[in-house]
Amino acid sequence: MRIDVVIADRVGIAQEILAQLARRALNVSAVEVEPPHVYIEAPALDATGLEELRGALLGISGVESVRELAILPGARRRLYLDALMASMEDPVLAVDAQGVIVVANAAAVAASGLPEQRLVGSSLRALMGDAALALGDARLPTGEVLFNGEPFLAESVALQEDGGTVAGAVLTLHAPHRLGERLSALRNYSAGGFEAILGESPAIRQLKQRAARMAQVDAPLLIHGETGTGKELLAHACHAGSRRRGQPFFALNCAALPESLAESELFGYAPGAFTGALRGGKPGLLELADGGTVFLDEVGEMSPYLQAKLLRFLNDGSFRRVGGDRELKADVRIVSATHRALEQMVAAGSFRQDLLFRLDVLHLQVPPLRERAEDIVPLAEVFLARACAQAGRPLARLTSAARAALQANPWPGNLRQLQNVIFRAVTMSEAAQIDVGDLELAGAEAGVDTGATPGAEAEVDSLEAAVDAFEKALLQRLHPQYPSTRKLAQRLKTSHSAIAQRLRKHGIGGAA
Repeated sequence: MRIDVVIADRVGIAQEILAQLARRALNVSAVEVEPPHVYIEAPALDATGLEELRGALLGISGVESVRELAILPGARRRLYLDALMASMEDPVLAVDAQGVIVVANAAAVAASGLPEQRLVGSSLRALMGDAALALGDARLPTGEVLFNGEPFLAESVALQEDGGTVAGAVLTLHAPHRLGERLSALRNYSAGGFEAILGESPAIRQLKQRAARMAQVDAPLLIHGETGTGKELLAHACHAGSRRRGQPFFALNCAALPESLAESELFGYAPGAFTGALRGGKPGLLELADGGTVFLDEVGEMSPYLQAKLLRFLNDGSFRRVGGDRELKADVRIVSATHRALEQMVAAGSFRQDLLFRLDVLHLQVPPLRERAEDIVPLAEVFLARACAQAGRPLARLTSAARAALQANPWPGNLRQLQNVIFRAVTMSEAAQIDVGDLELAGAEAGVDTGATPGAEAEVDSLEAAVDAFEKALLQRLHPQYPSTRKLAQRLKTSHSAIAQRLRKHGIGGAA
């Protein structure tokens, strides 16, 4: 039985309490003193004995109450601590001032490769080498360390006594792929699956059906399409639809980085690999994404050296860090994308044919926006709703003229260009309707129906009359949105005096 004796703080009171248990020949297995409490565990004490003992203890000066207790506070803390340590997936070690391991969780035992009985009591230096804790002056390892020959990123906290003396430390080891899971979750928190690919045109429906089947096949995938067509979004969807969906996803734009930086980002680097490198080295995307997917955007821009290094990884899953001498392995699916014709690059000698064979096991072709014209207006309305929400303004709508202009535009920048045009229109216009003039599309007005009847072009007497008619229709459309000559002149990139003259000529805005 366990009891809680509430006491007044008096010298010798705990000794008097224990003496009462000794007179009754009760063995005491644990005592915890935390004034105003004295916690006692006496296994032989029963309910009858407790009533007799309570009377004796209450007769001691300063004892205020005696009650039965389910578990001692210290035992409860140890129970919770053991459960907490067991639930942590990262290795955690507690060491004393001499660097001897005194506590290790299950993950640390598994990472060490030793039985718990051998790990506890071992020297940390024997397992980590020179990177082990130097507790004498509280120098604790940061960055990358080797534990049982495997790389981990170390996080250390010194345990100090009241006088500031270091009594030990707690060391947490983060495996690169565990860090990759957390980084990937932060970067891709809003990335969706195939539902995030907008559009209902036959071309898009066929693409999503084909991609959904390829997502389930654990083989390299090459995505080809013009710039701005959403290749990375499709790569995200393929990852979300694969068996690797719960693992990290990382993207690397091969065209945005020089060769040396792209190599270190993808493969990582060893300690001291180059000037300015982190002291403990740095894992690359392949290590961070172990078990997941790495997306190589614009893979056609990759240098010949990196092509050879990537080819080796695709062959057997092994690689070396920059400046490293150890062979590392990672289970990563490579999804790549390009807007270039890789076959022509192979013929020109700028891209390796054997690498193309490795990357192009599965293939997806993303159609440009001009080949899915029925999706343009629905996409524009989605982008319009997002832009209005971002700007904190009421939802605007597209006029029929704006819809016609959007569908008539060739969209060389595809989805990205369409989104930018809509966001710019919402930013620059406060009107409830987005008209063709707000879209700032080069030549968009030419594709807009201005009210002319079929065959009207045959009724035009001269070029001058046609120009005048177009000019009048344009000014009539834009003047309500830009009611001053200066605003309208700025919109049409001309002088306000020229605009005033043309408004008077056509009798627009009350001018004669």
